[in-house]
Amino acid sequence: MKAVVFTKDNKLELVNNYEKPVPKKGEALVRVTLAGICNTDYEITKGYMGYVGILGHEAVGIVEDVNSEDKSLIGKRVVPEISYGCKKPDCPWCAQKLYRHCPERHTLGIWRKDGVFAQYFTMPIEVLFEVPDNVPDTQAVFVEPLAAALEITEQHHIKPYEKVIVLGDGKLGLITALALNAQNINVTLVGKHQNKLEIAKKQGVKTELLTNFTIKKEYDVVVEATGSISGFETALALTKPRGVLVLKSTVAATKEFNLAPIVIDEITVLGSRCGQFPPALRLLESGKIDFSPLISAKYPIDKAIDAFEKNKEKDTLKILLEI
Repeated sequence: MKAVVFTKDNKLELVNNYEKPVPKKGEALVRVTLAGICNTDYEITKGYMGYVGILGHEAVGIVEDVNSEDKSLIGKRVVPEISYGCKKPDCPWCAQKLYRHCPERHTLGIWRKDGVFAQYFTMPIEVLFEVPDNVPDTQAVFVEPLAAALEITEQHHIKPYEKVIVLGDGKLGLITALALNAQNINVTLVGKHQNKLEIAKKQGVKTELLTNFTIKKEYDVVVEATGSISGFETALALTKPRGVLVLKSTVAATKEFNLAPIVIDEITVLGSRCGQFPPALRLLESGKIDFSPLISAKYPIDKAIDAFEKNKEKDTLKILLEI
C-alpha cells in the first residue's frame, strides 16, 4: 500500500509498497478516505518523540474488516482516537479510558504505532467512533484537534465572568477559539494575521491583531497556541495573578525561561493535549462550528511530500490528504 513514512535517516518519503496492516484480535482495518496534516507531524520530522514510521493521526475512513465476533462496525465511517493502552486490569489510566496516559500506550503516527497517512491503518475497535451522517469528511477530519480544544473545559471549569484569551491564530489557535466560543465562553483570539483572524470573527469570536494589542496581566485563562518557543513568555505576561495558563503547543525546541512570575503570581500552568471524541462529534453534529475556511488545500497521497512543503508556509492553515 502507499504510505508517507518518516525514515531512520530522518527523511520523509512516499513508499508505494508498504506492507498492508493486518488487524489483531479486537482491532479493525480502516481504509482511509481523508487525513489532515498537523503541526505535530511536522515537529516529528524535526525530532519530536524520536518517532520512525508512517506519520499522521487525524483521519476519516471506512471500516473494511474487524478481527472480532462483533462485525457491526464494518462499512461504517469512523474516526480514530489517537492512542490506545495496555488494557490491563490494574492500569488506572485504561480503566478511565485515558489511554493517552497509559505507560504502555501506542499513539498513531507518534509513538509505537504506524499512523494514518496511508491507504490503511488498524486500531482497536474501542477507540473508533462512528461519524454522524450529517458531518462530511471535511469536517470530521477535524475531530481530533477539536477534541483537544474541548479538553480545556474538561480539565478546568471556566466561570461565566472570567476573561479568556487564546494566543495564536494558526490551526490550533483558531480551532481552540471556535470551540470555546461554541460553548458560550467569553473568548478573545489574538494573532498576527488579519486574514486568519477573520475566519474566527465571522463565526462570532472577538479578535485582536497582536500589533494593536496591549499586553496586560488581566486574563483569568490564557491559552498558549502559537506553536512557537516565544509564545510561553507572551502568554505568561497576559496571565493575571492566580490565573490559569493553558499550554497547547508541542514544540521540538529548548529555551531558558524565567519561571519566577509563576511562583510570585501563583499561576497554575495546565498542560492540555488530547480529548474525548464523543463531545467533539456531538458539537460537529450540531453545526455550531464550520471548519471549511481552515482548509488551505487538498493533495492526493501521491503528492504528500508537496503537501508537507505547503504546510510549512506561514499563511497555510489545514492541508488535507486525499487517500
